Amino acid sequence: MAEPGAGRVWRAACPNCGAPVDFQSAAAPMAVCGYCRSTLVRDGETLRRIGQSAELFDDHSPLGLGVRGQFAGESFTLLGRLQYAYLDDSGGRAAEGRWTTWHALFDNGRSATLSEDNGHYVLSWPQAQPDGALPELRGLVPGAQVVVLGRGWALASHVMARVHAMQGEWPCVPQADRPFDIWELRNPQGEVLSIEASTQPPQFDVGRAVRLADLKLSGLPHLDADRPRLKANSCACPSCGASLQPTLDTTQSIVCGSCKAVVDVSKGLGADLAYFKQDNGLEPLIPLGRKGRLALGGATFEWQVVGYQERRSVPASAEEESWFWREYLLYQRSEGFAFLVDAMDGWSLVQPVTGAPRSIGSKVTWLGTDYRKKEDAYAAETTYVLGEFYWPVRKGQKSLNADYVGQGAQANQVLNREMAGKEVTWSAGHTLASDDVVKAFGIDALQRRAFQRDASVASSASRVTVVVLVMFFLVFAILVVATSCDERCGSVRDAYGEYSQEYQQCRASSQSSGGGGYGGSYGGYTSGGSHK
Repeated sequence: MAEPGAGRVWRAACPNCGAPVDFQSAAAPMAVCGYCRSTLVRDGETLRRIGQSAELFDDHSPLGLGVRGQFAGESFTLLGRLQYAYLDDSGGRAAEGRWTTWHALFDNGRSATLSEDNGHYVLSWPQAQPDGALPELRGLVPGAQVVVLGRGWALASHVMARVHAMQGEWPCVPQADRPFDIWELRNPQGEVLSIEASTQPPQFDVGRAVRLADLKLSGLPHLDADRPRLKANSCACPSCGASLQPTLDTTQSIVCGSCKAVVDVSKGLGADLAYFKQDNGLEPLIPLGRKGRLALGGATFEWQVVGYQERRSVPASAEEESWFWREYLLYQRSEGFAFLVDAMDGWSLVQPVTGAPRSIGSKVTWLGTDYRKKEDAYAAETTYVLGEFYWPVRKGQKSLNADYVGQGAQANQVLNREMAGKEVTWSAGHTLASDDVVKAFGIDALQRRAFQRDASVASSASRVTVVVLVMFFLVFAILVVATSCDERCGSVRDAYGEYSQEYQQCRASSQSSGGGGYGGSYGGYTSGGSHK
């Protein structure tokens, strides 16, 4: 028999274990018992058990049930958590990656969801079912333009998923016993539309990016105001046995500091951990953990380097050459993640955006700025990583990229479009002078030359010219049987400077091996720029 509780609380006994189950929302049709994890559906004045929720995987979210917040002057409480798992295209087994959404109940009775989005958060509200038939989404490729809810959208992703676990109460009853489709669409207004087929009819939600710092959250569990919260759990590296202890709440991949194996922790530290080994590459110019102040989006924040990856282009034919670049994953508690990109044509700082630019031919427009295409679509591959990442990293992870630059007075603005699998991600930012990077991260004066880049190398033609000249130089050096370290590593010294880590490591490698020149996964030459 139901018992009235304080305020809007509706209480009944769990039919499985007898524990009290409270409903803060009078409209919520389902909840999960906090004691036996039974999935319960309200049936009149009683509860009906329809199954049991799996154990929550330990995502170490900074959020928690009961957290209070405000948005647009209205207060809300987080009452439920839903964890999803990606599936492969057949829907038969779990693929890489999981994510979490939260049920936010506002004091005015309105429900919303707070969900993760490329290292950031989106607050979304349910929408009425659209009139008329929906456009066919299943066969569309990422980037395709469609009209839904009377507005134009670009398809950003289409994935198969299933409900992994639930906690608290939820404003609908997800079908947790089968896989379902989720489509995400984005528009130039910075909105994201999610169409989720876990319910019938499908659920439509429209949201925008939010900063946790702006939500005035209170009651956060174990929140340290000055730094990312350390995870209490740790585990042994499945490759060498060394201790792994992720630092960030959102970490899904971590690199072992001992053997450099890349470990997938997206399913929780207690799960069987998949990993792959990698050859040691070069140490990053900016050490992991280093903090620096950089401006992004009109404000300056202190960022911390938490991840590092080396990437290369994948030639479309044997006649083409690869070029290389590196990316530093930066973290800031209120801003989430950003990418500091080190390319031969300069440095840039970019951040994933929630919406999608408006595209017309080779030009795109985002937030009032027009961009022209700088690089046509090119394939990119990750070759080496260090640190932590908010997505699962795989060996040889590939994507299809395109780069854009602003025009006229906005020439320092940059955009990147990256397609990986069935997902398109746009990122926006601006170029940086090497001196700004050096100053921001407190780089020693002797290392300044290693940060200088040739800003004039901006086209594919000039990139190919540089690569050809470099290759000619190396072939010539081999033909004349150059034996000194300086001769073998001269191209590295010219690109990065006499005091750079690249040049010093090249010299050390040459001296220890007695010849061979500069190898490694990075190659010593970088151009282009992209990121996850």
